[in-house]
Amino acid sequence: MRDGAEDGGVTTARDNRRVKAAHDDERVTAARENARTEHTRSATERAAGIDGADVLERLLRGAWRDPDSGAFADPPPVSVAIEQSLAGREAPLVDSLRLGRRLAVVSDATTYEVMGRRVERALQTLGPLQPIVIERDPHADQAGVGRLRQATRDADALIAVGSGTINDLCKFAAAQDGKPYAVFATAPSMNGYTSTNAAITVDGHKKTLAAISARGVFMDLRVLCAAPQRMIRAGLGDSVCRSTAQADWLLSHLLLGTPYRRAPFDLLAPDEAALLDSADALVNGDVDAMRRLACTLVLSGLGMAMCGGSHPASQGEHLISHYIDMCAPPSRAGFFHGEQVAVATLTMAGLQQAMLERGPPTLRALSIDRAELSGRMGEELAQACWDEFRAKRFATDALPALNARISDHWDEWVAQLRSNMLPAARLEAALRRAGAPALCADIDLSSTFYAEAVSNARFTRNRYTFLDLVADTGQLDLIGH
Repeated sequence: MRDGAEDGGVTTARDNRRVKAAHDDERVTAARENARTEHTRSATERAAGIDGADVLERLLRGAWRDPDSGAFADPPPVSVAIEQSLAGREAPLVDSLRLGRRLAVVSDATTYEVMGRRVERALQTLGPLQPIVIERDPHADQAGVGRLRQATRDADALIAVGSGTINDLCKFAAAQDGKPYAVFATAPSMNGYTSTNAAITVDGHKKTLAAISARGVFMDLRVLCAAPQRMIRAGLGDSVCRSTAQADWLLSHLLLGTPYRRAPFDLLAPDEAALLDSADALVNGDVDAMRRLACTLVLSGLGMAMCGGSHPASQGEHLISHYIDMCAPPSRAGFFHGEQVAVATLTMAGLQQAMLERGPPTLRALSIDRAELSGRMGEELAQACWDEFRAKRFATDALPALNARISDHWDEWVAQLRSNMLPAARLEAALRRAGAPALCADIDLSSTFYAEAVSNARFTRNRYTFLDLVADTGQLDLIGH
């Protein structure tokens, strides 16, 4: 029946389908247009020769506009120096922070030789100094934090000289004791120098805990260029996950309405392409390439601090890495966090791409309970993970509304997600140019254990990622994709 349709009369089901299709097309077009708009500023900045160093400078002096609010961004107050050499500037840099008279300079046996001795010698001119050199293989765990707090009980502030573990130990110990801290980086191996959280192992479970922001982050590019190549590759690995982390965080926002921000990703956009394209230069001592990586790591940490958590830089790929940390065979050789993240990022990128190539998924009622989790992971780890996982399980009566939401919006979500993602092949090419790990075998893991890690990683944290969507929609075949 068509009679009267033109003048407000009867409308057929076919008409409704046409109207819905037209609206769907409009939403997809709008999503694509919004995505193009989101990238306009970074493209313009690249065309104008603006790089990460320029963005960092503007951000720290309060002249960078937050794309989410339109106001000038307000990052944590931190002094950042990224220079070809900081020799002779150590004391003035620390003195300008007004940290107090009694400084504890914390390094380990390796970083002491790299830069610790030099920093100690320079800072002696500022007042009483307490040198602390931790054993050769320090661990960022409860016991390590306790020992450091006891050793620095009389200090006014901590000066970390190191990278991941030393930085995490110092920032968390300082936070616990209400003291400021600063860091001299000895390797570009991770993005935690400017973040306000620390990766600390608690009862065998690696957790991201609230800490404090460094008052000063000082990077001598000559020192960073001379760092072991594996640590440089680890820093690259901790940077390439921007794409997968953004896709996971955006998915959670679109499906569940959880908070999401563009700002941390816009900070990284000007340098991303050049960083990936010059990945081989990083391990060949190129100072300009190292400056890009250093700025990326610092800006990534500031992005996390601005968001009040690690969400923009730690999603499914980091959950896989955390599971590996907790459950890998004891006989396995040690690997840096960023090396594991590099491999996990390629896994997540491939999984995300494959998921988006399929039609709208349908969430199913799952029956995983505490007992099954214990069977999968062992009682001790299941106890640590259950509360995290339970918090994001869907109630059965919530599924119809969620599935209707997916069905109605899937095409526009796909367009929006794809606009922010980089192809897995692009990421893999950059990692391989730098000689970084790309396969589970490259990080001494069997394909059987790695598949277990990818399947079980989602249980470790209350963050909804593509790992959850794949499992919740019965598409676990994608894990081996």
